Amino acid sequence: MYERFRDKTCIVTGGARGIGAAIAYRLASEGCRTAILDIDEYAGRVREAEFVSMGLKTIFIKADVSIEEEVSRAIDKVYKTFGSIDVLINNAGIGFSGKPIELQSIDEWRRIIDVNLTGPYLCSKHVVRYMKSRGGVIINIASTRALQSEPHTEPYSASKGGLLALTHALAISLAPYKIRVLAVSPGWIDTSLWQIPRKEPKLSPLDHRQHPAGRVGRPEDIAALVAFLASDEAEWITGVNIVIDGGMTIKMIYIDENVIEDSIATLIGDRDLASMIRILIESAKEDKEKVKEILRKALGNR
Repeated sequence: MYERFRDKTCIVTGGARGIGAAIAYRLASEGCRTAILDIDEYAGRVREAEFVSMGLKTIFIKADVSIEEEVSRAIDKVYKTFGSIDVLINNAGIGFSGKPIELQSIDEWRRIIDVNLTGPYLCSKHVVRYMKSRGGVIINIASTRALQSEPHTEPYSASKGGLLALTHALAISLAPYKIRVLAVSPGWIDTSLWQIPRKEPKLSPLDHRQHPAGRVGRPEDIAALVAFLASDEAEWITGVNIVIDGGMTIKMIYIDENVIEDSIATLIGDRDLASMIRILIESAKEDKEKVKEILRKALGNR
């Protein structure tokens, strides 16, 4: 792989596992001196040792991105170690288990906002003093949840929506210093292979097939886009959010018998059986009790 980041330094927050680790690896493999910032010291040390053993210039610094003193100290250390900071990837983030809003605590809300939104703000604030003299790139890892939601995800969706607004605000404020700011919004990304320890993916054929691109995303997909956006090849791109989700957010979904039959066939791998189940569904429209009786007998009256 060519070294388009030779003599440059990048910081990847949340870089010990998942998407962040894949981004850190991609940038380091292209010649970037890479600093991984993460709150998980064990995972960070493991990832640092792994990358160093591959000949990649990598250091790990433990830091909680929601605490300004830790952010400032970590960024100062990166500059003292490598002599520059050229790229910041604001990737660190936490999810939300999901519960109705009336059961969500203010502490849960604050923690997610603190990490997912305040964290990128603080990291950007403290790298700017090192970027102003030579320019740079800040890339915020947002989410398609900034644009669409599942139930009971208010703290997470709000944090990612705020991150998109922070992106275009910073892009305008920092433009005079030749600092570009962008957001990347991943969709469904299976991070199993980038965990510590590695996990085996547990995905069904339907998980893949529902994506117009034909599969669930991988951390490498995000890393490839980030590497392009952080490079000089993308010097005319700033202030925008790029969705990378295998086409899911542009897909119109209508639930009907054809969709149900196709989904069942994909799940169980048997088109004939799926067609039979469809017939039962259509029959239930006319006589629900008859279909119930058929199913009771087939299931042994369970």
